[in-house]
Formats: sequence, structure tokens, C-alpha cells
Amino acid sequence: MPEKKTATKVVAKKVEKKTASCGCKAAAKTVLDLSKENIGFKAGDVYQTLASAEKSLTVKEIARKAKISEEETLLGLGWLFKEGKVTTDGTKLTLI
Repeated sequence: MPEKKTATKVVAKKVEKKTASCGCKAAAKTVLDLSKENIGFKAGDVYQTLASAEKSLTVKEIARKAKISEEETLLGLGWLFKEGKVTTDGTKLTLI
């Protein structure tokens, strides 16, 4: 019996480490407002940030400057891509 308890503890520790390294717990706590109105506002935040920067920015830079999350930045970018207002070189984004 003691061997099974030890094996169980080792397995539990491995699972904990994997969960912590993938960031699954943090992702599960994130709640996004996916309403059309909110996504439109995030698109406006992203657009204004790119316009004021007057240069190409990464998603992380846009999020930091706009003071929104990277997920919200991506939602806004999707809106702007659909409207044909942004372009990318693969890593950075610019207004068209």
C-alpha cells in the first residue's frame, strides 16, 4: 500500500507542474465580453493606438499602449482586418 500512495503523489505533482506551465489556470479565469459593441470599442482602441504610434507595433506593444489585454487586442485586430484597415509583415501591424 505505501508504494501506491507514493506513486499517486508523484503523478499529482507532475500534473500540477504541467497545468502551471501551460497557464491553463490563468486562461480559465479570463472572461471576455464578446458583444459586437465591446469588440468595436476594442477595435477603436487598437486603431487609435496604431494611429498615434505612427509605426508598426506588435500585438503585445499595442495591448500595453492601449491598456487592454492581448486577447482584447486580438479581437479588435480581427475587426480591423475584416474592414481592411490593418496589414502585417508577419510580426508587426500597421494601419493601411
